[in-house]
Amino acid sequence: MLINAELLLQYQRCKRRPFLDTHGDYNQREVSHELLVKVQQDKFTHQQSVLKTLEYHKPNYPSGDWQAGAAATIELMQQGVDIIHRGVFLANYAEKYTLLSRPDLLFKQPGTSSFGDWVYVPVDIQLGKRPKQEYQVIAAFHAEIVGALQDVSLDIAWLILRNKDLTHVVDLDKWTPQMLEILAEYVQVIESPEAPEVFIARQKCNLCHWYNHCYAIAQSQQHLSLLPGVTPIRYTQLQALSTTTLEALVNTSPSTLENLVGFDAEVASKLIIQAQSTFTKRPLILPYALPIENLTFTAPIEIYFDIEAQPDLNLNYLLGVLVVDRQTNTEQFYSFLAETPAQEELIWQQFLDLVWQYPQAPIYHFCAYEVDTVKKLGRLYRTPYSSVSPVLKRFIDIYEQLTQSVALPIESYALKAIARWLGFEWRDPEATGAKCIYWYDQWLETGDRTLLELIQRYNEDDCRATLTVKNWLADFFQNEHTKRLA
Repeated sequence: MLINAELLLQYQRCKRRPFLDTHGDYNQREVSHELLVKVQQDKFTHQQSVLKTLEYHKPNYPSGDWQAGAAATIELMQQGVDIIHRGVFLANYAEKYTLLSRPDLLFKQPGTSSFGDWVYVPVDIQLGKRPKQEYQVIAAFHAEIVGALQDVSLDIAWLILRNKDLTHVVDLDKWTPQMLEILAEYVQVIESPEAPEVFIARQKCNLCHWYNHCYAIAQSQQHLSLLPGVTPIRYTQLQALSTTTLEALVNTSPSTLENLVGFDAEVASKLIIQAQSTFTKRPLILPYALPIENLTFTAPIEIYFDIEAQPDLNLNYLLGVLVVDRQTNTEQFYSFLAETPAQEELIWQQFLDLVWQYPQAPIYHFCAYEVDTVKKLGRLYRTPYSSVSPVLKRFIDIYEQLTQSVALPIESYALKAIARWLGFEWRDPEATGAKCIYWYDQWLETGDRTLLELIQRYNEDDCRATLTVKNWLADFFQNEHTKRLA
């Protein structure tokens, strides 16, 4: 059985996935997520941008014939060529496994090896902007196999990251022991008769082709990973206390948790109230909630603001604004869209012109991205401080207001989860922020305006969802205030 770098990479992200890839029913897998396809395309583009600056040799062998690939790679190494692209290396491991290493590059360096007065150091080209642990472990995997073939113990390997002019040096004395431990764990997992325990970590799991399969299992078990605030570290602490069910957590005292790793007094209290909210299926006010008057304010004119961005282009291409007039009971949505990256400055000015028409209106948004982006756009286009600062002072983060005040019986405090719990639905149920990134890229490639329409509709629905959450929050606390006075 082959073990390659990709399998070890996936294992570091999820211990369950390699088991399912090896033993699972492929009929239960989902098709590749659009954003995953985009990531793969972006990685290929990044690799090509690096390769086009180099003169390299590539081993010639029939596709999939790894033995022939290894032989062709050794021949290039014996010749002493300067750079090898996608060399093939094989090594035996634990009797029945074969390790397959295919580093992106091999750089010839001075030294002594079985080939002569030179050694080859593996180089991996990764899409990330920082040297994540998972990248460095993979670099150590390549280095261990490449070094053994040369009868050399390599001290370093290299990473070429995105938007970096220089390579990152991987300290193999540090990372090789970790890599060997992870490799041994991987084998133990795929040889086990049962899959590792399910754990839903949404940012890591959402793009996986086993997500729906694992999520269904987690729901059937009422697994605590579905409870907001339960991180892998905190779950490990709860397991040590045998607190692995919702009911057990509901009946736990905050003092039992507050001194554990990953907890403090506030986290412990909030997590237990979250469990109580989920268990009872009703919203609960947090003990340290914001003052009620902060949550019940209604202005004559209110603005709801949401941005769509393309991170790879460092571009904010859609500034959506919903103007709500409480006095006339009317709503108007404005979609400031950059059809090309060059139009970002134009839509930024259009946004400022609009919000300055209502200088007293609060500007509601969901999470910090809108605030950070307005600051960034102001700096980028050298907008006078007097035009930006008063606008920023009007911003009110509904996410912050809600999460600091109330626990809801939901699995996530993402806008979609909250708004859908309140009965709001997006007109395109499958639309997401991630898909909008993909759609905008496709628009730039194809000129298909229906893609822009999908994005604009999604953005408007985000603004209206924020309005729905704000209205509910104001009504909820107004009712609570009335109860207290009764």
